[in-house]
This record gives sequence, structure tokens and C-alpha cells, in this order.
Amino acid sequence: MSSTHVSDAPIRTGLIGFGTSGRLFHSPFIDANPEFSLDLIVTKDPARRELAGERHPQARLVDGPDDLFAEAANLDLVVIGSPSATHVPLAHAALDAGLAVVVDKPFAVTSRDGRALIEKANRLGLPLTVFQNRRWDGDFLTLKSLLDAGRLGTVRRFESRFEWWKPEQSKSWKAAATIREGGGVLFDLGAHLIDQALVLFGPVDDIYAETLTRRPGGTADDDTFVSLHHGSGVRSHLWMNGIAAQVGPRFHVLGSESGYTKWGLDGQEEALKAGARPTDPGFGVDDESTWGVLGLDGDLTPVPAERGSYVSFYTGLADALLRGAPVPVDPEESLKVISIIERINLLTH
Repeated sequence: MSSTHVSDAPIRTGLIGFGTSGRLFHSPFIDANPEFSLDLIVTKDPARRELAGERHPQARLVDGPDDLFAEAANLDLVVIGSPSATHVPLAHAALDAGLAVVVDKPFAVTSRDGRALIEKANRLGLPLTVFQNRRWDGDFLTLKSLLDAGRLGTVRRFESRFEWWKPEQSKSWKAAATIREGGGVLFDLGAHLIDQALVLFGPVDDIYAETLTRRPGGTADDDTFVSLHHGSGVRSHLWMNGIAAQVGPRFHVLGSESGYTKWGLDGQEEALKAGARPTDPGFGVDDESTWGVLGLDGDLTPVPAERGSYVSFYTGLADALLRGAPVPVDPEESLKVISIIERINLLTH
């Protein structure tokens, strides 16, 4: 999907939501790119309004999406960083208002809803993209580079994990959201892990999964395993677990000539939480101690990590809106992810 929608920079942007998504993953990168301006932020929570005002004094704060859409004539783009169940109705409203749209993952809760959004955007000639930012994790970029260079030979098995230890139930909206509302770790982190597997190894022809709810009173899955068989012959094993007392490697990839193992998560999110900015000189650079290793047991070589680059999403979006390039994430690709999640939920519930 490509479309030149905005004639001149800066791209006037409204952001819906100032929780983790809006505060960490969107507003800092919009601010960091001079081709965007952050003009409106939707958040009603008093603490979040105060923080948004401190960090983005140039932006006007409004209570709800209707207030934002009332200002549509003064905007070019809407970024939707609100709870999963609101993604589709808000994206429809943005398209109806004539605006380009970024939807946070998960793109939609059902493939039918996702397809309807894509068809509307195409019909109206408006850009629509999905924030699959984990495509720009440094460890993922490193692995992709190794695979593109054939350093592992023929890949046979791909293991990928997002695991952590947090036995207490979160107080965020995610704790109360049901699967029908896009709740659970499969819709959350699974949307990243499945997307990465599809980018690396292509379409899927067989699926097996286990979705479990371990925390007392939980409304959706918090301990999930997914096995995908790709038409390319690769088997992907994906774990997402919020109550892992010991975590496994982030990536463990086995090929006919070599393997690659990487421990620990990409550091961009933690850096943002600690107050770093995307414009900081070392942002996205992993310490040598965290590099993954390539080779055979007994002969392992550390692989210098590619620099993590969440900034690339908004760089690509500016190219799409101002210069007619393809959007940074084709929503058709994110629709395939939702279709797989949908099939898994049908199999396991």
C-alpha cells in the first residue's frame, strides 16, 4: 500500500492514548522526526495529562477521540495507541475523517474487521499502516542479516521468546481484557513473534498451539506456546509467558551449517523507560556483553549487534506520506498475523 497523502512537512499528527504505547513507543519518535509535529494528544487520565503536558508542551491535550476528530481539518495523521478493542472503530473514524492512520498492534481482533479496514483505506485512497515496531529490534535485524547472508545454511528450526516473571496481575486494561476484546499475551506479544516469524520464513501451512491462563482470576492467556510450520520448511516455536521463573533465549536458531543464540531483550524499550531519547548518540546500541553467538558448540563467535531502530518506522512513514513510498508495514501482512491468532483461538478455546 502506497499513497502520497500529505503535500508538505511537518505532518500534523494526533495521538490517541498516552499509556505505555503512546508515551514510550510513539510520542518520542514523532518528536524526534522533524517531518512530523505532535499537535493533539488524547488522554483523560489526570496523571497522564500532566506528563504529556510536561513532555510535549506544544501539543494540545483533549479528553476523547471525538475531540480529536472535531479537529480533523487541522491534522494529517492519527496514531492509535489505545486498548486493542478500540483499534478498529477508531481507525474507521479516522479514515472517515480523511486522515492517514497508524494502528498499534494488534491490528484488529478479527480478520474480518481487519479486512474491512484495509478495503476502506484502499477505497478512500488513504494510507493505513500497523506499528509492528519489533521488526526494528536490534537482535531481529542482526538475525535477519545473518539469514540473508546464508550464515546458518538451511534453517530448520526457529525458537523465539518473550518471557518474564510477573506473577501479580497487572492493573492496566490488559488485565481485564478478554480474548474477544484482544486481551491475552497471544494478541499482545504474540502479534510481534508471529509477525517476525512470517517476515523471516514466509507463509504458514500448519499450526499447533497451547494457550493457558495461569494467574488466579485471569481473563485471558498469559502462558502460550505456538508452533508454526512454514511452507519454506522451517518450524517456528514461539513462547510468550508472563510467569516464567527462568527465561529461555530470546532467539535460538538451528541451521544445516550453524546456529545462532541470543539472550536478553532489545534494549530500546528499557532505555525509553529510563528517560533516554531516540536522538541520544547511543540509543539502540547493544552492549557487547549482550551480543548473540554464531557457530557450533565449542566454536562460538559473538556477532556484533545491529543497531535497534524504532525510528525507522516513522522515517518510513514520512517517506510514504510525503514522497509516495510504500508504508513501513503493509497492513495485509498484519492481517495475516491476526488470521493466525484467530485460528489459534479457535483451536484452543
